[in-house]
Amino acid sequence: MEFRPEDWIALALSLKVAAVAVLFSAPLAVLVAWLLVRREFWGKTLLNGLVHLPLILPPVVTGYLLLLSFGRKGFFGSFLEQELGLVFSFRWTGAALAAGVMGFPLMVRAIRLSLEAVDRRLEAAASTLGASPFRVFLTVTLPLTMPGLVAGAILAFAKALGEFGATITFVSNIPGETQTLAALIYTYTQTPEGDGPALRLTLVSIVISLAALAGSELLSRRMTARRTAA
Repeated sequence: MEFRPEDWIALALSLKVAAVAVLFSAPLAVLVAWLLVRREFWGKTLLNGLVHLPLILPPVVTGYLLLLSFGRKGFFGSFLEQELGLVFSFRWTGAALAAGVMGFPLMVRAIRLSLEAVDRRLEAAASTLGASPFRVFLTVTLPLTMPGLVAGAILAFAKALGEFGATITFVSNIPGETQTLAALIYTYTQTPEGDGPALRLTLVSIVISLAALAGSELLSRRMTARRTAA
């Protein structure tokens, strides 16, 4: 099974995009999950709906909304480019943003389920001993929620690796810049002799995804077992 140079480039780019997407969306996912579990406020149902919207909308629609918002002429895109020099449209950073948005609901859901299982009495005990709310969160709540965070992050990573519709709509399919593994597979399917390379990369995607899912389950079980033993 011989890989072409463009295959390695697309694989490396996909891994980078997925890693950046998870790294930057994880803190926000923790915050949103905490708000949905621990706070009652006006618009909570709306926030929950917005979080899960990427799972329901066609990926192309999500990509188009990102283009309208974070493109060079979009409100957020023009502001970020002028103030921070950060460009998303037709850049690998945009691919990371699209991947992060698509995987965000999976991460929030996993963290939310883990948060709901936390024994509030442990937090109350820490508060009674004089710990501030923020310290209680860092030393009690977050460690107990870690299995869900790890599982959600790995699931979001796997989702980001396979993201195609939102990415290609938002940042196109530029070799070496935005051409991820999924986009390269699509490119191969459009060529007369691309069946072999497309099948090869499809198998690679399946192996990586299965490894991520298995790793998520294994880590979650180990961390849950350690928490129970403690």
